[in-house]
Amino acid sequence: MNDIWTAAFITSVLAAAIPAGTAILYAALGETFAERSGILNLGVEGMMLMGALSGFAVTNWTGNAWAGLLGAIVAGSGMALIHAILTITFQANQVVSGLALTIFGTGLSAYLGRDLVGIPAKDRFSAIDIPYLSDLPRLGPILFQQNVLVYISFAFVPFCWWYFYRTRQGLNLRAIGERPEAADAMGINVSGLRYLYVIIGGALAGVGGAAISIGTNPGWTESMTAGRGWIAIALVIFAGWNPGRVMLGAYLFGGVEAGQFRLQSIGVDISPFFLSMLPYLFTILVLVLSMRGAARRRLGAPGALGQAYERGERA
Repeated sequence: MNDIWTAAFITSVLAAAIPAGTAILYAALGETFAERSGILNLGVEGMMLMGALSGFAVTNWTGNAWAGLLGAIVAGSGMALIHAILTITFQANQVVSGLALTIFGTGLSAYLGRDLVGIPAKDRFSAIDIPYLSDLPRLGPILFQQNVLVYISFAFVPFCWWYFYRTRQGLNLRAIGERPEAADAMGINVSGLRYLYVIIGGALAGVGGAAISIGTNPGWTESMTAGRGWIAIALVIFAGWNPGRVMLGAYLFGGVEAGQFRLQSIGVDISPFFLSMLPYLFTILVLVLSMRGAARRRLGAPGALGQAYERGERA
């Protein structure tokens, strides 16, 4: 009986971990695009919040979750465009710009969303059972009883890996993040591509926010992303800028989040504050370790990450 109960508990945690980790996954994949191009964006949290707010607001305005998702993409892209203008065109410090973007997004979303708190969502991305596959023991509830944003992410991760490592566009992307001066000498538009990938990163962060407000937790509350943007940034570093490892890491964080609620529900005597702290403690540890030069080299950080580039510079 204990074995059956344990298996059911693990299945329930894993089934909840995937949707919980999907918001982080989209944001982390977006940050991977930006950082691969050489632009560090610490504004992910602010972009996710604006995406969450816009996704919920547009959904309630139109009554359609897909319209809300489009609104989240536009909001995230717009926030990222601000970062791109500051860091690429005006060559502002990328860390300062990103932190300012998070502060701006947090405050603006709280102000604009003050009248939406407590209002129920008119539409949302509900779980969809895949015929036959959803009936599989264990795997069915975990993989095939999820919402459409989860299913899209299943396909998007291998697409990102293929794009990064098997296409000319991916080669150009890695080139401008490693040696922008060499890419410039080969005729690649470094600034143009950096703009593109920073905006793509913002769009995906917006999707990550919408995955919460019209997905797993339909509704709007101030700061509802609860630090997931910071987790996404740390996860990109921890995963070595590899989409496959980003996916595993996102589900690991999702599992920690889902597991804490289930442990509390069965009466495990562990402080909920301690359990809630674990993802963020791990995030801080990863960021501290990754800032060391040797660690950056071992992790495979893009060579020009965080460095402004002005056309005409040569190695």
